[in-house]
Amino acid sequence: MLDKMRDGAQSAVAKVILVLVILSFAFAGVSSYLGRSTQAPAATVNGEEISKAELEQAYQSEKNRLQQQLGDMFDTLSANDAYLNNIKQGVLQRLVAQRLVDQAAKELGLRVSDEQVKEAIRTEAAFQTAGTFDNERYLAVLRQMGYTAASFRDAMRSDMTRNQLVTALVASDFALKGESDALAKLQAQTRDIRFATVESAPFLADVSVTDDEVSKFYDDNKLQFQRPEMVSLDYVELSASALTDGIEVSDDEAKAYYQDHIADYQTNEKREAAHILIDATADDAAAKAKAEDILKQLNAGADFAELAKKDSQDTLSGAKGGELGWFEAGVMDPAFDKALFALNKGEISDVVKTPYGYHIIKLLDVQPSAASPFADVKVQIAQKLKMDKAVNEFYGLQQKLADTSYEVPDTLEEAAKAVNLSVKSTELFSKMDAPAPFNTPDVLKAAFSDDVLSGMNSNVLEVSDNDVMVIRIKQHQAAGLKAFDEVKEDIVNQLKQQKAGELAKAKADDMLNAIKEGTSDVALESHANVGRNAADIDAAIVGQAFKMAKAAEGISADTVATAKGYAVVVVDKVTTPATVPAELSSSIQQSLANQYSQADYRALIELLKAKAEVTYPTEG
Repeated sequence: MLDKMRDGAQSAVAKVILVLVILSFAFAGVSSYLGRSTQAPAATVNGEEISKAELEQAYQSEKNRLQQQLGDMFDTLSANDAYLNNIKQGVLQRLVAQRLVDQAAKELGLRVSDEQVKEAIRTEAAFQTAGTFDNERYLAVLRQMGYTAASFRDAMRSDMTRNQLVTALVASDFALKGESDALAKLQAQTRDIRFATVESAPFLADVSVTDDEVSKFYDDNKLQFQRPEMVSLDYVELSASALTDGIEVSDDEAKAYYQDHIADYQTNEKREAAHILIDATADDAAAKAKAEDILKQLNAGADFAELAKKDSQDTLSGAKGGELGWFEAGVMDPAFDKALFALNKGEISDVVKTPYGYHIIKLLDVQPSAASPFADVKVQIAQKLKMDKAVNEFYGLQQKLADTSYEVPDTLEEAAKAVNLSVKSTELFSKMDAPAPFNTPDVLKAAFSDDVLSGMNSNVLEVSDNDVMVIRIKQHQAAGLKAFDEVKEDIVNQLKQQKAGELAKAKADDMLNAIKEGTSDVALESHANVGRNAADIDAAIVGQAFKMAKAAEGISADTVATAKGYAVVVVDKVTTPATVPAELSSSIQQSLANQYSQADYRALIELLKAKAEVTYPTEG
């Protein structure tokens, strides 16, 4: 057979086919080997391309940053494709801005030398160990970030060149002390106010809503009544913890495990210590001499507890005759520890120096290391052995679940039988209100995937450690307008609240007019020296009070909507402090400068964009 294959390979037909294959590779692939991709770029900035590979690398870096910053919350958010798309678009706009700044820096002739790049890398904290540049760490971080040493140096050079231009722009921004003082005084301003509230709830009994009003509201506000895409699922969940219920562990098994792992149930030796401490902070030589004198007294037969009470400068333990309590090895300072665990019961150490001073240590008692009795750890061991058996069984069943759900993709019944479980179901839910465990990123993404929505079983999805499930669609509701009958009651309640609010506003307006005319008999609630962040008054009332000025003559009063209705607010006095703390003014000054710098950077990018040709090609 091999001979026939060799003969066939030498035939004219085979040679023609080989030439065609070579040509197809040449035309289709040679451009990529020469560094020119036929794939459309992500964007083109003044003729300079931002490749999709570059976008993807920056996008992955941004996702990693958000993952570290947001933790588990990012996993939930990332199940939403729209959220990830927004991140990607933001990254692309940032790359465009960087390219514009790079081009502007090049036009200005800005440069960064090789030595500057090397120095920046050497002094970067992420590449240091104990404050010194660590080449192994540097290469490891680069591998993690997807860079080679050469590509990272190029990226650093671009960043540093770009920063020369940006820094020259934003570093020139500053805020005047007068600006920060004025803003600080405004923030510290207080007001004496009076107010009365008019709640809308009492007016609900006086209002009614007609069917025509409800229908009109529904027709005019259909965007309010859009239903998100929703699914209900059938699923089979397999977990090792659930499998433990059917597993038994005999006493003999538990005892055998205990004997084989008895070191795991061993308690550490503990020692009860007492000490006399002489502080060496002021005069080390004098402290050492005093400690040695106390040791001579002890060696001559003096009582340790009495000397501790009289001479120890650790007053807390000294009052108890120097007693410190029980310790395991490694708890105390190493020098103290070494001396304590070298003593026999009742013995006294030589003078021991630690960062706290000079110690004389006495070993009061010893609690030897011992194994916990089997009876004390029996339940713990049995539970561990159950879980070990369950995990072993889990892995075998997981494979069965995967195989059967794949081989019989149009039902879960066979997969459930294969692992001796039942098919369960969920209620309808959307991406935003998925119940646990369907709100985990992998499960949520699969639930709304095309494969599952088309009626196929999902792959085996990991819910948590040793906990998996397979899902399939039970019911699917596409996003769309909710039926009128479904929302009618909500509309009625909304319109009633609206009408009740209008009646509350009318009453508040009447009160306002009466207050301004001096004919009001309504008792107003008074508050003096109210700050902007007052927590004991409705935020809407406080906000309105700080929008109002003290009237030059007459009464400064107005109404404002609150969460429960309306309020009438009167401002009697505005107090602005003559001075503000220097720290507050300095902090505000720095904050203003940062805001100005950010505004200048945004303005620079907008200016460069306005002068540039930026396109976003799409692949045909």
